[in-house]
This record gives sequence, C-alpha cells and structure tokens, in this order.
Amino acid sequence: MYKGNPNITICDHPLLKHKITLLRMKETGTNEFRKLVEEIGMLMGYEALRDLELEDVEIETPIEKSIQPMVAGKKPAIVPILRAGLGMVSGLLALMPAAKVGHIGMYRDEVTHEPHEYYCKLPNPIELRRIFVVDPMLATGGSAVDAINQIKKHGGKNITFMCIIAAPEGLKRLSEAHPDVKVFVGNLDRELNENAYICPGLGDAGDRIFGTK
Repeated sequence: MYKGNPNITICDHPLLKHKITLLRMKETGTNEFRKLVEEIGMLMGYEALRDLELEDVEIETPIEKSIQPMVAGKKPAIVPILRAGLGMVSGLLALMPAAKVGHIGMYRDEVTHEPHEYYCKLPNPIELRRIFVVDPMLATGGSAVDAINQIKKHGGKNITFMCIIAAPEGLKRLSEAHPDVKVFVGNLDRELNENAYICPGLGDAGDRIFGTK
C-alpha cells in the first residue's frame, strides 16, 4: 500500500528489486534487458493476480472425483501500451496462457511531453474481463491515463495498471485520474527531470528492449 491508498502497491520482493537494478545498468545489453523485463513482468504478475476469483469445479484425479478451485469468469485481457509495454506481455502470458491480448499505441510529443494515441484494439467483450494494462515506465502518467480512458470508453471496468518504474508525479496523476484502478509498481523512483525522464530511471525502455535509439 502506498500512502494509505489500498489501490496502489509498491512491490518489495527482493528478487524483483535485484532484477530492476540489473535493468538500470547502462551496460546491460538488449538481449539481457529484454529477458529481465519479461521476468519482472512475471514476478509482478504473480502479485497482481493474487485476488483472481475462483470457482469450484468437479474433476477426476487418478484416485477419485474431487471438487477443486479454478479461475472463474472470462479469460483476462493483457493490454500493453505500445511499444515498450510489449516487453512485459510474455511474462504475464506465462502465468495466464489463455489470456487475450489487446494493444494501445501511444507516442509522446517531444515538446509538450503529452501522449497521442494512434491505435486501439481490445479483446471482446472487454467489459467482462479483468484487464491488465502494462507499460515499463510511468513518467508523467499521461500515456497511462489516456490508455485507461480509451479502455473505459470501450466498456472496460476491472482494470489493473502495472509498471516496472514510476515517478511520483506520474503515480499521483494516474491515481487522481483513475482512483478505481489498481496500480502495481516495481519501484518508485525519485523524480522527473526537465525532459520528463524518470530519475534515476533506466533510460528509454522501448529503445533498450528493441535495440533502437
């Protein structure tokens, strides 16, 4: 829980913190960076999925028939914010292989630092699914807020946002704009700099995942 807000969780698992430190290192290459993002996505997903609803079903073991729990309802939806969010998808799919995957494309104006949407494709029926919006970085919070706005316009209700690193400014903006959304953060960093980059951060997550500059 973050500052008494039950919808915000700052993850504290030692393995998660260790892997985030490896991500930050400037000498970490593209291949290792990509694998770390995937692993971190899986570790965070394990925490975020803790409250999935269960239902009892009848199965037959090699010994006898038995009533056992299974995940209830429609398959969850994973919605990465393009393009960096793609790096977290495979880790979550390892936990939820039957999940549906949507995509929201956003780019940041280099002058205003505000996001602009260019693509939105969501699984149907989105209103019946548990939705996990993923993006490695929560900087100003603009992309996350706008992506969730779009999902809500399409009927999405049960939404969780996951990021590896957040700035206080972005976390505040997101929680104020969408107080109903659960937020899972791998690490809360110090601040944004004058170029709206997270400090100490890890640089541009998209460029480091895909090997571009």
